[in-house]
Amino acid sequence: MREEVIKLFQQGGGEFVSPPSAFINKIKRIKAVVFDWDGVFNDGTKRGSDGSIFSEVDAMGTNLLRYALWRINGALPLTAIITGESNPSAIQLAQRENFDFVYSGLKNKGETFASFCSVERCKPEEVLFFFDDVLDLAVANLCGGRILVSRSSSAMLTQFVRDAAIADYITAHDGGRHGLREGAELVIGLMGQYEEVVRNRMAYSQDYQNYLSQRKKIATTHIEGAH
Repeated sequence: MREEVIKLFQQGGGEFVSPPSAFINKIKRIKAVVFDWDGVFNDGTKRGSDGSIFSEVDAMGTNLLRYALWRINGALPLTAIITGESNPSAIQLAQRENFDFVYSGLKNKGETFASFCSVERCKPEEVLFFFDDVLDLAVANLCGGRILVSRSSSAMLTQFVRDAAIADYITAHDGGRHGLREGAELVIGLMGQYEEVVRNRMAYSQDYQNYLSQRKKIATTHIEGAH
């Protein structure tokens, strides 16, 4: 089954930087998921003081991914957004979806990530990270699982990430075309959870409701840096 998942995503244009078997072994250790914002949940375009927006397609991807990890681990994964800018939509999404943390306006993402791991007693190798740009590389270099949301205009950066092995998978689609959803579905598929996750969500089963009940108990912490 996992071989079929791998083939499906490769045929769609996705690229495994790490051998798929190695990436699967990394996924087995995941207890936290961290997301960059600009270029991951969107194409990075700003709309004045409103910042950048997100798509419900990607939001559902984050939900299904957390549900899959909850089913596998018997506990909710820690979930955080780390963005270098002030993005009201990031705070809105994090609060609506009951993420544990949203960090905004923090330019040194490596330092922020180290603080997150220290406070939450989470090992970097237990973190799955979705990212897209230079500011994220210090975090990606530490994390256990790394998904680069691609951008065709960043050919040199993509090659740098590939050569330095700072990603495990590079999406076929960019942030404005739901690369985040692609990465989320890949991970769920490699965990062997996709069909059960979708069927339970489709039926709004008791299992899914139990997950939601636990998720709703999370009060999002927003940490704002200096601008």
